[in-house]
Amino acid sequence: MTARGLSSGRRLVITRWSAISPFGLGRSAFQEGIRTGRKTVTAVDTEQWSVPDEQACLVPDFSARELLGKKGTRDMDRVTGLAVGVTTELLAEDAAGASIPTGEGTGLVLGTTTGSAESMMGYTRTSMQKSKPFLVDPALMPYAVMNCAAGQCAIWHGLKGPNVTLAGGQSAGLLALNYTRRLLVSGRAERILCGAAEEFSPARSWIEHHRRGRTPADTVLGEGSAMFLVETAGDTATDRPPLAEIIDVRSRAHAQGAVREALTACVSDILRRSGIGPEDVWAVVPSGVQTQYAEQETDALHEHFQGADARWINVTDLLGDTGAAGAAFQIAATLSVADADPEAAGKTALITSVDRDGTVACALIKMGDDIR
Repeated sequence: MTARGLSSGRRLVITRWSAISPFGLGRSAFQEGIRTGRKTVTAVDTEQWSVPDEQACLVPDFSARELLGKKGTRDMDRVTGLAVGVTTELLAEDAAGASIPTGEGTGLVLGTTTGSAESMMGYTRTSMQKSKPFLVDPALMPYAVMNCAAGQCAIWHGLKGPNVTLAGGQSAGLLALNYTRRLLVSGRAERILCGAAEEFSPARSWIEHHRRGRTPADTVLGEGSAMFLVETAGDTATDRPPLAEIIDVRSRAHAQGAVREALTACVSDILRRSGIGPEDVWAVVPSGVQTQYAEQETDALHEHFQGADARWINVTDLLGDTGAAGAAFQIAATLSVADADPEAAGKTALITSVDRDGTVACALIKMGDDIR
């Protein structure tokens, strides 16, 4: 779909959101953690986790079985539990008894890295260890598929609209947001639950350990999931006032590590197309993950906003490297800060993300009360 097709006059808004994060369960815990700047790094329990990491940012006492009940959770892996759990939180009735319609009009778009690396590697390992490769537990097979978490969210909650899994690593949350725009603008759904999820696991920990090699890690691994309800402005229920409008989402590939050039072009493009100058941006929200590209992301943003009076919001310092959930947490953090700042209403935030496997992405969202 062309950019012109996406600007057909349909204004898309976020009307509700929730998160399961190292801050705790639900939106209120996330907001409190962001506003107070609470650190979430804890020592890893080596009796529970066979990992090389000594520290991590974990969801406190998370158990899919305790959160969702016994039925259907006996073999559920961690990333699926996080995704289904945060969807449950989002769809729960609020204090006024209002609920979100499901059925055929409601779809789901979930960003991920690979699904559950732990389930994939465990299933493969079992097929090699058994006397015959097909002597594996069939109940574990669905969780070894990348789109299992999104499928389970739909099954649990009766979401019969489009069901999409996007593998985008650190940028998955923004790529999912852009895919959500396409589905809504093209009339494929009435509303979309859009989010991302990432788990902490031995498999992920060892993958990252070997990926880093001898380079020390400045950012510990984190985990969690965030989910947003995205609808068309004017079609939302009166009990769901718009929290933010999605102005635009852009992405580019970076070749041979040229992140600064790719992100500079991406940000320039989104500002030009939206008619917004750097001086009009209320907040800048970088991914901030300490990879080999961290300085290039910072340099690209300072190039645009040097001298501008923009607020900088850093999520990674509090939650660690949350992988595919990172960009979704950046959006949630932006909404949390804006909710506590009356001056943010009607202003614009820029969210950027850099994935080391070749993608940069950015999104512009407009805060607040004058969206309808």
